[in-house]
Amino acid sequence: MPSGFDQLTKLQTLSNFVIGKGDGHLIRELKNLSNLRGNFRLSGLENVNGRDAREVKLNEKPGIDGLELHWSTDLENYTRKKEVEEQVLDVLCPQKKLEQLIIENYGGAKFSSWVADSSFKNLSSLKLYNCKNCKSLPSVGRLPLLKDLSIIGFHEVQKIGVEFFGENELKPFASLEILSFESLPNWKEWDTCGGDEKVLKFSILREISIVDCPQLLGRLPTHVSSLQKLEILTCTSLVVSISSFPSLCGLRIEGCAELVDDCSSSAKEVSSLQILSLSNISKFNIPVDRIKLRFGNSEHFRICGWKELESLSQHGLSLIGHRSIAVWCCPQLHSLETEEAELQPDKVSRVESLWIYSCERLNRLPKVLHELTFLTVMNISGCPGLVSFAKNILPPNLKKLEITNCKNLEYLVDEKEDNKSMNSTLCLLQDLEIQMCPCLKSLSSKGHKNICNQLQLLRIRGCLKLSCLFSNTKLPTTLKSLDIDRCPELECIAQEFDETACLESMLIECSGIKSLPRGLDKLIHLQEIRLRECSNLVSIEERGLLTVATNLRAFSVDGCGNFGALPKCMVSNISLRKLCVFNCSADISFPSESFPANLTSLDISNAPKIYRSLVEWGFHRLTSLQELTIGGGGCSNVVSFPEEGIGMMLPPSLTFIGVLDFENLEFMFSEGFQDLASLRTLRMVNCPKLSSLPEKEMLLSLGYLYIYNCPLLEEECSSDKGREWSKISHIPRVRIVYKNVIPRESD
Repeated sequence: MPSGFDQLTKLQTLSNFVIGKGDGHLIRELKNLSNLRGNFRLSGLENVNGRDAREVKLNEKPGIDGLELHWSTDLENYTRKKEVEEQVLDVLCPQKKLEQLIIENYGGAKFSSWVADSSFKNLSSLKLYNCKNCKSLPSVGRLPLLKDLSIIGFHEVQKIGVEFFGENELKPFASLEILSFESLPNWKEWDTCGGDEKVLKFSILREISIVDCPQLLGRLPTHVSSLQKLEILTCTSLVVSISSFPSLCGLRIEGCAELVDDCSSSAKEVSSLQILSLSNISKFNIPVDRIKLRFGNSEHFRICGWKELESLSQHGLSLIGHRSIAVWCCPQLHSLETEEAELQPDKVSRVESLWIYSCERLNRLPKVLHELTFLTVMNISGCPGLVSFAKNILPPNLKKLEITNCKNLEYLVDEKEDNKSMNSTLCLLQDLEIQMCPCLKSLSSKGHKNICNQLQLLRIRGCLKLSCLFSNTKLPTTLKSLDIDRCPELECIAQEFDETACLESMLIECSGIKSLPRGLDKLIHLQEIRLRECSNLVSIEERGLLTVATNLRAFSVDGCGNFGALPKCMVSNISLRKLCVFNCSADISFPSESFPANLTSLDISNAPKIYRSLVEWGFHRLTSLQELTIGGGGCSNVVSFPEEGIGMMLPPSLTFIGVLDFENLEFMFSEGFQDLASLRTLRMVNCPKLSSLPEKEMLLSLGYLYIYNCPLLEEECSSDKGREWSKISHIPRVRIVYKNVIPRESD
């Protein structure tokens, strides 16, 4: 901090006073700032000695409500002395009306007595972080109004006992509501009796959180009747008993030795949990009747890593009573119910979302799946035993379904049985995603239409055997987004589009696709077409795009090696904003001597005929163009960009230019860069003979220059000795990546 703070005697707000190395004496300048109020932080206290810290006189600053004392994280630094830091903490005693206190990275072996002084009657929040040298905790149980206490990063603490509660304190932690312990790696014992069983402790405690205390063996506080939330994470030696917490409504256990709930408490005293999350518990020791009582009606139910679980009903659980259910990594789970019976009329399942991940033996979902009338979201992942998702009918109100990495799934709906009610029951499915299911053959074993009659988003990826989506049928008229990716056997999406189709976006990446469905002219809402890696696709039906052209805003054809003709109607398309033609037939060309005039983004690579047409027509006529990427594959005669001989100019609207793969490009033609006042980014990639950039005056607006695998240019730009250095030295960000370095995707 600058010197002279001692003159700011009327200063009220100072959020952080930072003491730099060698400037410890500056802390004295806080002496006269008696009007400070609100929250105040002292940083860099490792640079202060006790004599200078004594001059701060924090106890004479009554307006400070929240105080944070912060040392650096480098506790192992040999220049730091435990005794000095203890002296500093001693003399930084604040005024008694303090409400919040944080002590972070303190290197002393013990705390000052004032930290737990009962005269701090207003202190409601205390957080002690990363005090690694302290072997015991202060007697904070004496603080009468303390509500929130966090103890984090105490590596030397092995036992917590009477000193924590306060010796001879009759009602310790009388006001404490939230208690958190985290990262106490050597903590082994918690003596919650504190030497006297009769002392009433934690009388109104609502939340306990214990995280990353792997050696803790001691028991949790007993008979805490007010506790509502318990969180135990990565305490692998701890036996957790919830018997003493009758008001518990939120329980999260991830990684403990054993979970216990005996019957010593009366059933009438125990409430059912609302939120339940159990993960990686070595031993589950709770009777079935107790499970039903405590877990049976929890709103949110999550189980992970329960190695012995074979079915929910095995432990008294079911699909009834919960709003959301998540089951993860249960390798023995083969069904959600032991008996696949119909739901009882008087017990309707309230489950709204169901998530099942990595349950290798799960081979069927309940037959009563279609009776889960409240179910709207389902996600199934990593369940190789599933061959079909549902028998005959999906849940009637299901809106979103995701199925991922189920390698033996053949059908979404298996209609082997004759069900007369199928046609009368319509599914409300709106969002369907199926990914990495290599055995998927079709959405339905009999081509049933009703499963998708409300579909708005369909995304299918990595389904290697999928050959046809909607055989001899039309796509759902409600569909707005169609995304099909890495389905090499898919030849047919559907026969045709419906006249009432609502499709807005279409992405197809399937090498087997030979043609798109008939009726493109019916897609009056279509705004985006992206075709990628469709090696068998030759062209798009010209007649079909005549109507689409009025609304189409983005058209991309990428890696379609046989695609040889762009639709003629694109020339007159005033709505088209983005056009990408990349790695298609070498003979691909634009259908006329004109181009869509309103383009804002143009990416043309490895298309020499289109590039030549653009040069002759004139880039400058694309007056709205903001992003231009030009790839020179097949343009071996181009030595300058823009081309010098014909006086080629670039449009002034450009903000981004990318030039790549010009094998004989030697220099950038400066006059073509005139008036590019909006240009922010210039990328040069794979141009081995390029050695010269435009003049500095043409690059004044540039904020980012990227050069990759342009060895001659790299040499000229890499230091102030290079010929091009003076042109780029003003640019805020310059990134040069050499050929043997793999560029990041973000580059």
